[in-house]
Amino acid sequence: MIERFVDVSRPDGTMTTFVVHPDENGPHPVVLFLMDAPGMREEIRMMCRRVASAGYYVMSPQLYYRDTDHFNVFETGDRDRMFTLMSNLSNQMATDDAGALIELAGDDAAADATKVGVAGYCMSGPFTIMIAAAFPQVKAAASIHGVALVTEAEDSPHKHLHRTQAEIYVAAAETDSYAPPEMLDAFEAAATEASANVRVEWYPGTEHGFSYAERPVYDRDASERHWERIQSLFRRNLS
Repeated sequence: MIERFVDVSRPDGTMTTFVVHPDENGPHPVVLFLMDAPGMREEIRMMCRRVASAGYYVMSPQLYYRDTDHFNVFETGDRDRMFTLMSNLSNQMATDDAGALIELAGDDAAADATKVGVAGYCMSGPFTIMIAAAFPQVKAAASIHGVALVTEAEDSPHKHLHRTQAEIYVAAAETDSYAPPEMLDAFEAAATEASANVRVEWYPGTEHGFSYAERPVYDRDASERHWERIQSLFRRNLS
């Protein structure tokens, strides 16, 4: 495996991005792997390596770069700061950042930027939908215990499902105050109305954050199922 950090120049700062991909048999389809609210950390990079080992060119940006060079709530314990950073990041900002990453991948012979997948967790769940709506080369998007999929705002992801042909997978924890059943029901209804290719799957007995091995709420069986679903999603649409 080849891995490195790339500093991507953006209008609002420098977006440090972790890139990992196999060293042979490229070019590889691109996967944007988006961090959750606690921030960029080694746990995220380990997850990126797992995706890359299946034959993908994985890019994972530090999305809080507009405010800070580094943040990891598990190091600082500063949840107030975490929520401030999260609230400073919009769907449009994340979409613009994704565009810059796709463009960058297009200049790398190891990457096939005509086939792009995106996976986002928690805070980044809605970003995946908006990125899929913005870029036709995004063929697959996964939101894992994602928040804010349905809001009153004009940039609510459910209002943009009609703009994408991507296959979308949504993994929902059974107990999740950030993504309650009524929100997921409304998202499914919007997907049906938009004739979007969307699957919402409930994970019984789980809580928000179940996919992360270093969390107290980690559920191994559920997490392994989410990995199976993501890999199947990407294999169907990016291979």
